[in-house]
Amino acid sequence: MVVLVNYGLGNLRSVSKALEAAGAEVEITADADRIIKASAIVLPGVGAFARGMENLKRLGILPFLFRSIAEGKPFLGICLGMQLLFTESEEHGLHCGLDIIKGRVIRFTSGMKIPHMGWNQVRIKKNIIQKNKIFNGIPDGSYFYFVHTYYVEPNDTETTIAMAEYGKEFAAVVNKENVWGVQFHPEKSAESGLKFLKNFLQLC
Repeated sequence: MVVLVNYGLGNLRSVSKALEAAGAEVEITADADRIIKASAIVLPGVGAFARGMENLKRLGILPFLFRSIAEGKPFLGICLGMQLLFTESEEHGLHCGLDIIKGRVIRFTSGMKIPHMGWNQVRIKKNIIQKNKIFNGIPDGSYFYFVHTYYVEPNDTETTIAMAEYGKEFAAVVNKENVWGVQFHPEKSAESGLKFLKNFLQLC
């Protein structure tokens, strides 16, 4: 059973349907007991970083997210859910994140049109393809769907396992032990996104 964390941000239904299509039993909830009992946790999100953190704190579920991660439970952050994994964000001021992955969330400043919206190629690091099962059956250079104005910049470059380019190269997929984050929306990324979610479920 996969818990899709309901903290008031994001298109929960579309993510839930994608996970179900990938083979998961999904429960949309912010109930701490259900989070602890889940086989895996998905933190989605569309919206402002500060509001996302405020909602997670207000619901009182942060200790249970940290506990689940510490116990080795597979955890996937999608879009804003990925950004919240990081130490801090500069979106509308400086705001503290979950600090699960060290690094910052910063705004595109290359003069490119924002938000970065639409299909973009994802390049998998060559040393990652064979050893990270999250990419099983996904060819390097596959297209995924993005919608974002901010991107993550990990302190440790080894945390980034796949990149995309929009004016500059940025982290599209990050991984630290049992925690993954994706800047794209797998639920909007057709067959590539479905395969990614299936691979995530195989980690459970």
